[in-house]
Amino acid sequence: MQNNEESMQDNSNQAAAEYEDFETALENYLQKDFADLEEGSLIKGKVVRIGSEVVLIDVNFKSEGQVPLEEFQDSEGNVTVSEGDDVDVFVVHKDDQEGTIALSHKRAKRMRVLDELEEFQSNEDNVPGRIVKRIKGGYTVEIKGIEAFLPGSHVDLRPVPDMDALVGQDFDFRILKINRKRTNVIVSRRVILEEEREKNRQELMETLEEGQVVPGKVKNITDYGVFIDLGGLDGLLHITDMSWRRIKHPKEMVQMGDNLELKVLSFDQESQKVSLGLKQLVPNPWENIHEKYPEGQKVTGRVTNIMDYGAFVELEPGVEGLVHISEMSWTRKLKHPSQMVKNGDEVDVVVLGVDSEKKRISLGMKQVKPNPWDLVEEKYPEGTILEAPIKNITDFGLFIGIEDGIDGLIHVSDLSWTKKVHHPQELYQVGDTVRAKVLTVDRQNEKFTLGVKQLHEDPWTRIPEKYPEGSTVQGKVTNITDFGLFVEVEEGIEGLVHQSEISREKGEKNPTETFEVGQDIAAKVIRVSAEERKLGLSVRQHLEEEEKRQAQEQKKGSSETPGSNLGDMIRQKLEDAE
Repeated sequence: MQNNEESMQDNSNQAAAEYEDFETALENYLQKDFADLEEGSLIKGKVVRIGSEVVLIDVNFKSEGQVPLEEFQDSEGNVTVSEGDDVDVFVVHKDDQEGTIALSHKRAKRMRVLDELEEFQSNEDNVPGRIVKRIKGGYTVEIKGIEAFLPGSHVDLRPVPDMDALVGQDFDFRILKINRKRTNVIVSRRVILEEEREKNRQELMETLEEGQVVPGKVKNITDYGVFIDLGGLDGLLHITDMSWRRIKHPKEMVQMGDNLELKVLSFDQESQKVSLGLKQLVPNPWENIHEKYPEGQKVTGRVTNIMDYGAFVELEPGVEGLVHISEMSWTRKLKHPSQMVKNGDEVDVVVLGVDSEKKRISLGMKQVKPNPWDLVEEKYPEGTILEAPIKNITDFGLFIGIEDGIDGLIHVSDLSWTKKVHHPQELYQVGDTVRAKVLTVDRQNEKFTLGVKQLHEDPWTRIPEKYPEGSTVQGKVTNITDFGLFVEVEEGIEGLVHQSEISREKGEKNPTETFEVGQDIAAKVIRVSAEERKLGLSVRQHLEEEEKRQAQEQKKGSSETPGSNLGDMIRQKLEDAE
């Protein structure tokens, strides 16, 4: 009985103690104030109810906190938590009077990530992420479920030509700055690339040497060459070292971003300058070029470039020759090579010369066919008489067609022995057929000359005999000048009466004024030259001789007249003596 009473007393004491503990705990709970809950703090809570718009979270305070339902939904709208789950929440706002607490699971998650990112930042570790969209000034990057900002200047080592192309790609990033208050994160990819480049540059500097074949990426293209990124060190691939063939611009062979295998031609470790070559990786096609393309050999090539002075023809990859414009046609006078060929044409050429040191090959197109001037020289020797149509008329003569592409010239001076032709159109028209004699065939200078007047004898050859000096001629005045008269003695033959040979009257100002064109006159031949084609005449001397002749005839007649006395005879002799 006593034991039962003691046992009951113990239970009573235990119950009293438990009740006292419960009251203490209740009092402590009831005495808790919102002041112990700080805005901006990160706490743990338990999901107690999931509503249509909010989720109630028990954070062990007098009131339950509220989190928008959307923060616990995935992209398809499914709720990702259940009642009873423990979750991290961020205290957004509290109202002491109302006793309400606004919480955010999304911001709590972000704060946890920020803690992790701060550790990455302090350790200078890389963090993986994905570029999700392009925004003003750079990109939005998703890192561990939160968004970070990637400035455009920190995307790459050099400007990116197509910024949209990076969206959706995964890269490693370095944390530059974290603003916890605004929960902003700024990242960089360039920092990682710079470190990698410096590391690669150091490794490359230790191993790079002349003659080595190295990989590289086209970094920049200029008119004179290509800059190659060797991995931390840039090298120059000059345009002359890109191909054994001649190229106008490096873009004919490479584009930005191309990966190439190149040969190190020279490396200056002090200045860190690297000269690279691309053509040096293939055999030099100019070796033994004389054996492959001896002079006189006929080959086929492709026109690759046309200049004012000729066309370049590729005989094989890396080997080009020049067909000068003068070597394109035997007969055509070309103003530009495009009159004969265009880029891409396949042409037959003959090797005219090879200079292996200067890497030059002279080619000819016209040499593929026989020189028509050789045929003309044989077919039309000097003295040949032929008939041909007039193809063109110029101030200085006629061009007549001899053979295909070969014209002959009849100079205006070779149209007539005697007639003064001021312009060939006075006598001929284009298309007229002309009969002429071949005067010269100059194969070397490609000149073919003919004459029309040479079909007949030169009338001047008989003029000295027909009109000897001292003889008297009859003619017609054809022209009057300040220095004398031109007199036509027969068709095409004119003589000159100088003004000093016109009149015997001294002091006469202009003796030619007493004559007019078309007047018939007589004159004495005082000079004649068939070589110079000149006939000098004198009206004055002719008149003097006529007067003397008439005087002699009068004298003779007086002596025969009856009744002549001695005094008349003496006067006559005195006059004759004078």
